[in-house]
Formats: sequence, C-alpha cells, structure tokens
Amino acid sequence: MSMFNRRGIFLQKLGPTVVDPNEVLVSMQFALKEEDWSAGNSVQTTALLDATTLIASSNDGGQSFKIRNLKKDVDGDGDIDAEDMMKLLALAKAYVSISTP
Repeated sequence: MSMFNRRGIFLQKLGPTVVDPNEVLVSMQFALKEEDWSAGNSVQTTALLDATTLIASSNDGGQSFKIRNLKKDVDGDGDIDAEDMMKLLALAKAYVSISTP
C-alpha cells in the first residue's frame, strides 16, 4: 500500500510441510489503510480497516486450490459468487508460481 492507494493485498505462501510435501497454503489478507495525524504525540498513525483474511489450500503442489468460507465480494459487483472465487483462485495460483517474490 502506498500513500496514493489505500487498498492493499498481503500474500503469504505457507508450505510445503514435512508432513505433506504437496500441501501449499496461500494466505490472502485484504485491507484498507487509513492514515491520520496524532496531534498529541505529533506523529502520523496508520491503521488497517476492513481487514479480511482468506486461505487458499492446495494438496497438489499449487496446481489447483480450494477456498472455504468465502464471505467477501472481491470484484465489487455487489454479490459473492463464482466470479469472486475464480479471481481469488487465480491470484493464489499466480502467487505460488512466482519463484522469487
């Protein structure tokens, strides 16, 4: 996130693990950033608003993913549907394919 764009996505790849070398998890955190000025302390403060975390899981090394409990309209069309799921799954797969983030 920057001072020009308040929206942000933080992605984190987890796995594979010793227990299951084919398991890959991608944590996706969506948030809005709010910056304010604290006059009493004379410092700028930053807060994350409307933060939502979703976990995409894969048992085939990142070839395909599943997301449970999708309760967020990520494409902004007013409903939570297959298009939201498709975009999140594509994001997880794309992120896993980046070898040096």
